[in-house]
Amino acid sequence: MTAVDLAQRLTELEQRVAALEGAAAAAPDPTDAEDGGTVGYRGHVRLGGGEVHWQIDVSARQVLAVDDRRRIDVLAALAHPVRAGIVRTLVEHGPAQGAALQSSAGLGSTGQLYHHLKALTGAGLVEQDKRGSYRLRATAVVPVLVLLAAASDVAGQLGS
Repeated sequence: MTAVDLAQRLTELEQRVAALEGAAAAAPDPTDAEDGGTVGYRGHVRLGGGEVHWQIDVSARQVLAVDDRRRIDVLAALAHPVRAGIVRTLVEHGPAQGAALQSSAGLGSTGQLYHHLKALTGAGLVEQDKRGSYRLRATAVVPVLVLLAAASDVAGQLGS
């Protein structure tokens, strides 16, 4: 891992901690010509029996400078209809046992379910708790909803 990668990860962690503590993340100045502008999103979600607050603002250059590998893993995990359905179920209803997820996804075997869960957990979207339930990571709830909203917007599914 390079010094740039470590600095990037530290910045992201600081922003996440600030968001989780209820403090607004410090946004880069959008008028800074060297910075190239900023992009950000925020959310306050009360679904699935929990409540999540999230805000992030980063420079456009920072977004473009990040290595593509991990973000492509996230996008690829969400790009399968069954996985997107599992994620929607977890956001809407909260943690669920494997059998409930298998049923809601209409999968015929646990092998199929675990194949999809492996992709979602490998991408850092889903985690398994000590009781064996699966849940969307709290820090992934708003970003996942933003990704789904952005994809719907690009696809022309959202009204302007």
